[in-house]
Amino acid sequence: VQLQASGGGLVQSGGSLRLSCTASGPSFSSYTLGWFRQAPGKEREFVSAIRWSGGTTRYADSVKGRFTISKDTAKNTVFLQMNSLKPEDTAVYYCATTRIVWSEWTNHKQYNNWGQGTLVTVSS
Repeated sequence: VQLQASGGGLVQSGGSLRLSCTASGPSFSSYTLGWFRQAPGKEREFVSAIRWSGGTTRYADSVKGRFTISKDTAKNTVFLQMNSLKPEDTAVYYCATTRIVWSEWTNHKQYNNWGQGTLVTVSS
């Protein structure tokens, strides 16, 4: 599976962005697609994930109520709608796939296929 992330940019605090991650390759119906982010000098952290089959989702506490993950099966694309953005959301955002169970979705080490990052910058 190959992943292509896009949609990053510069936005003011309180603004919105929508990230996209398009997958290509063999069938990935058994995959979970996750979004992670990494700010300068910080470790990569979990943001959200969605199971391709069924649509089960999970969010980091820091983004609950502000971010929404969704998928368009026909376009093989997962979206991350980010609203009420804060300066602390500034990071490079990555999408990745895994087949691990729900309890491990927040662990970036369990993801074995990564797209390139897309930079999100939120100005205060």
